[in-house]
Amino acid sequence: MKKLFSILAIAGLLAFNATTANAKELTPEGPEQISEIVAFHGATTAFVQDDAASAATEETSPSFHQVLKDKFIEGGAGFMGIVLLCLILGLAVAIERIIFLNMATTNTNKLAQQIEDALASGGVEAAKEVCRNTKGPVASIYYQGLDRVDEGIDAAEKAVVAYGGVQMGQLEKNVSWLSLFIAIAPMLGFMGTVIGMIQAFDKISAAGGLDASLIAGDIQVALLTTVFGLIVAIILQVFYNYIIAKIDSIINSMEDASITLVDLLVSHKK
Repeated sequence: MKKLFSILAIAGLLAFNATTANAKELTPEGPEQISEIVAFHGATTAFVQDDAASAATEETSPSFHQVLKDKFIEGGAGFMGIVLLCLILGLAVAIERIIFLNMATTNTNKLAQQIEDALASGGVEAAKEVCRNTKGPVASIYYQGLDRVDEGIDAAEKAVVAYGGVQMGQLEKNVSWLSLFIAIAPMLGFMGTVIGMIQAFDKISAAGGLDASLIAGDIQVALLTTVFGLIVAIILQVFYNYIIAKIDSIINSMEDASITLVDLLVSHKK
């Protein structure tokens, strides 16, 4: 038992000496080391404070959506509401036209092959049934030509041309409204700018002198109406150009399809 206590005492003494030696190694031996530690601690504290300040700034900075919303409200409900209405109506027309045009798009080569196979196997009635089961203006043009084939090739060609004009009118329906909104949105913005400048000059004449703080609000409102009017026009112009390109593509397909149909009818008559 005494041997056990002696061993434990020696082990404790050795552990205490090792801990003391490590503490002495870690303890600075002079004022230079103390100053270095203090400087390091100060730099670390400043870095942490800078990070916290930058994080707080990022959290408090408004988002782009919030800035846009605030600027829209600052522009006033009068002209801004009308400009917003132009955007809503223009987007409604654009989306409706895009959906209609995408539904009207047809694989003309595949349809022409189906019509040719139907004419070879089942005659005109089979080809007309294929047209009934296919959506789009190209199938409608094919149907009108096939429906007049008994009257001759010339009558079928005239029917195709006439009905092609009708289908073109359907494709271009409501596009003029979109161009109207594109034109009227920046005009409304310019009108708001002019009215805001008139109000600013009225305040200057009433005050009898030029004071920047007196007219800064009116000038800001005037410029905001122009900015939002131009933004609306740019957005709608992109949709308008896409729609026009889509209409041109479908019209070209209709013209090619009408020529292909006449050739098929001529071959079938032989």
